[in-house]
Amino acid sequence: MMKKELGLFLLLAVISAITGAINPAFLSFVNLLNMANLIGLFGVFALGEGLVIITGGIDLSLGSMFALLGVVFIDLLTTYQVPWPFALLLVLMGGLALGGIQGFLITRLKMQPFIVTLCGLLIYRGAARYYTSDSTRGFGYGDEASTLSNIASGNIGGIPNTFIFLIILALILGVLLHRSVYGRWLYAVGKNEEAARFSGINTNLVIATAYVISGGLAGVSTVMFVFYTNSVSPSSFGNFYELYAIAAAVLGGCSLRGGEGSILGIVLGTALLQVLQNLVNILGIPNSLNFAVMGTVILIGVLADQQLQARRRRKAALAGLARTAPKKDSTILQSATALPTRTGDQA
Repeated sequence: MMKKELGLFLLLAVISAITGAINPAFLSFVNLLNMANLIGLFGVFALGEGLVIITGGIDLSLGSMFALLGVVFIDLLTTYQVPWPFALLLVLMGGLALGGIQGFLITRLKMQPFIVTLCGLLIYRGAARYYTSDSTRGFGYGDEASTLSNIASGNIGGIPNTFIFLIILALILGVLLHRSVYGRWLYAVGKNEEAARFSGINTNLVIATAYVISGGLAGVSTVMFVFYTNSVSPSSFGNFYELYAIAAAVLGGCSLRGGEGSILGIVLGTALLQVLQNLVNILGIPNSLNFAVMGTVILIGVLADQQLQARRRRKAALAGLARTAPKKDSTILQSATALPTRTGDQA
């Protein structure tokens, strides 16, 4: 465990202890399981957002993608009576396709990720509202996809399936990011895209696949959230969820400049964000201030990242001076001894 992740874990433990001291109900089994479920729900798409941020990009369209894919998924099951395995496959392919389109616009047409995903945020939400005539879609009283519902919202030994799925996915992506060539490419592109390109890395492919993975994970999260809420309102479903993902990634150590971050850090950031949300509820702070809390968290995370970057630069500069200083002295001594001596000098 690296220093940043260790510090985040200790901060999570301290805040959890303080929250438990304020209200012992925080440490109740029911509340812990509910938090584990929420961590699983939000952690899946936060991992995709983290991969995008590591490349130096950003994805603002996740929440609107949930709305569009959610209404389509419910319609496939209820209106068109599509078997749930095919409906699930279509939603996952839809998420991959939306991520691929954004990756294409960013890499091939050289558009800014902020602009592309901001437009996606508006387009997907508008398309969802138009598709449903701005009406809510739900399952009603039927038992459509009961098997999938049990998988998405059930539990094993009391542990929510969403949390178990997050752990499995984190392990897979951890190997991909930290133990594979592709992961090194992601970091290289985030650090310096031009230098990575000159070193022979297909930077366009690396960036595009990051958005494709993010879109695919958004499709998975959509299915889980649909069964969590049992209905989809296109005007509010997934609203501002991209902020949760960005906040979790920033809290987890992902630098908005790119080139930094870890899977463990993103998971811990998601857990810390949910603990903070729980603390807000325990302290009786109005829910309307939740977004203010998230904004404050993102701001503090960015400020901390800037301070760490400045500290690293100072350390690197001092280390460089320490390495070069002896070399200069030895060079001067060598040049001095190499000078021809005269009789008077010897005297």
